[in-house]
Amino acid sequence: MKKRLMALTMAVVVGLTTACSGGGSGKREETAEAMAEGQTQEGEVTEPVTIKVANYAILEQGYEEFWNGVKTDFEADNSNITIEWVTAPYGEIVNQVINMAGGGDRVDMIFGEIGWVPGLADAGLTIPVDEVLPADYLADFYPAILDSFQIDGKPYGLPMYVSPYVLYYNTELFEQAGLDPNSPPTTYDEMLEYGEKLSKLKDSNGNPVYAFGQTTASVPVSGSSINGMIFNFGGTLLAEDGALSIDNQGFRDAINMLKTLDEKGYNPQNAKLKDLRNLFALGQLAMYYDQSWGFNGIGSINPDAKAFTASAKPLSGGEGTGESILQAHCLMYVDNGEARKDACSRFTQYLVTSEVLDDYLANITPAYPAKNLWREERI
Repeated sequence: MKKRLMALTMAVVVGLTTACSGGGSGKREETAEAMAEGQTQEGEVTEPVTIKVANYAILEQGYEEFWNGVKTDFEADNSNITIEWVTAPYGEIVNQVINMAGGGDRVDMIFGEIGWVPGLADAGLTIPVDEVLPADYLADFYPAILDSFQIDGKPYGLPMYVSPYVLYYNTELFEQAGLDPNSPPTTYDEMLEYGEKLSKLKDSNGNPVYAFGQTTASVPVSGSSINGMIFNFGGTLLAEDGALSIDNQGFRDAINMLKTLDEKGYNPQNAKLKDLRNLFALGQLAMYYDQSWGFNGIGSINPDAKAFTASAKPLSGGEGTGESILQAHCLMYVDNGEARKDACSRFTQYLVTSEVLDDYLANITPAYPAKNLWREERI
């Protein structure tokens, strides 16, 4: 089985829009009208059908309003299709899907992350997306991104949107440490210099400030984040034939940096991304790596965090240039018969459109489109 990793070089500082807004139901109505006209639709759903969609985000503050709005608006214009959410906390949703399948109750769609795809494919719980979605719809996805979901030459997940890892930093803590908030570090060496000053700070409650956060907890996303760090240093993980290849200087440099961060006490030990977001939101973490959509978690904990949150491109180290692993939230599909696959196709083509996602990506989950959403508007 061939599994690919994709790296993205960040050439500019990533700017984040931090204003809050509603779910954009007016634009979703425009999407429904376009679908009613028969654009890019296959497999008309003429009989009532219910699709089970596994989605951990329903339980997370900041996301539930969007997803429940999508369900309400979609069902209003597709009277034969009912969406049934299957949910569990982020760290438990995959096991929920697997356990349900073991009992003969398989979901139809899964909202998750790119790192989940190989395991679910191996378990027979996701199928190639071209078995669900029409070719002309898939043709609008950026090929390099869609290719990153390939197993044996076929994509087993559909990217909704993408993000590299970015550097978040607290401008107020920078100022307190005598650092220029408009000049974040660009290399790991600079980060360590900044960290020496930042680590001497205390928050408003007298708690120590961590200088730099890199998730190292035993969860899949931590592995992806560390992989991104290895690319920052110019390291590699796979050889051309897909075999593991870690005997290289960039890989060693990245692991040594993790050791240095630990020895200096700069990095909270065994922290998940949600732990780092919490510390950052509360002013106890000066810098950390996260996907761009991590800002939603920060803002949900502390709405005032937008006043001190800034972002910058990934750091470079050793002989590296700051490349980073590209992360994606994606949709995966289970084969429960043609009627349910057709309903999943219709729901996907409603969901992954500029009308539904542009407000979400700008104001709720800052990220980059995986699909040329605005092609029709540009023509």
